[in-house]
Amino acid sequence: MPHLFHHPLCPHSRFVRLALAEYGLDVELIEERVHERREDFLLIDPAGRTPVLVADGGLVVSGAVVAAEWLEEAYGPSFPNVRLMPSDIAGRVETRRLLDWFHGKMFAEVTDWLVTEKIYRRFMTSAQGGGGPDMGAVRAARANIRLHLSYIGFLVSDRNWLAGNRMTYADLAAAAHLSCADYLGDVPWDEFEPAKAWYQKMKSRPSFRTLLADRVIGMAPSAVYADLDF
Repeated sequence: MPHLFHHPLCPHSRFVRLALAEYGLDVELIEERVHERREDFLLIDPAGRTPVLVADGGLVVSGAVVAAEWLEEAYGPSFPNVRLMPSDIAGRVETRRLLDWFHGKMFAEVTDWLVTEKIYRRFMTSAQGGGGPDMGAVRAARANIRLHLSYIGFLVSDRNWLAGNRMTYADLAAAAHLSCADYLGDVPWDEFEPAKAWYQKMKSRPSFRTLLADRVIGMAPSAVYADLDF
């Protein structure tokens, strides 16, 4: 069985987990705390970042976008009704643009700060940069998330899904990042109804079930995290 080195609140790992689940592929999850710089993990992927998928046969697939491309090439042709990358050029360009938006821009402006300050630093030594959260970074992330919620609302104002009229990797990326912020209680859902309605669709998908069951030691999820009708 393939196995995935991940962290439960790593948004890029969550994206890969969603994509695997949409294709109906089982995977063994191995939690990795990248700040520990484990030698065995670095031998698999010198970059030392999650996610890292080790496929059957030992092929190492490192990174969220690379994993998505691998899934598309390895399984897409066999599952035409599931394919998460559009068949038309314009649709593929839009999907890849939004992948870059959420995995790049949203991660840098929101998710990285929230997860690092509120989760990762709690398990790091002082030498590794651990300690209490930098609330200035947390406040900045809470302000920045409003831009991304507004943009999601804009995208779905004339589309069924973020990149077009069918669900794509773009939806999985946005949902993965928002799910981390939702766990931490940092999403002002009531102020962004279009984004909330879209996320409710995503949250209700079978692929989301394992994410909603995730728990981090010492930090319970927000009250609405596992609620499909929040």
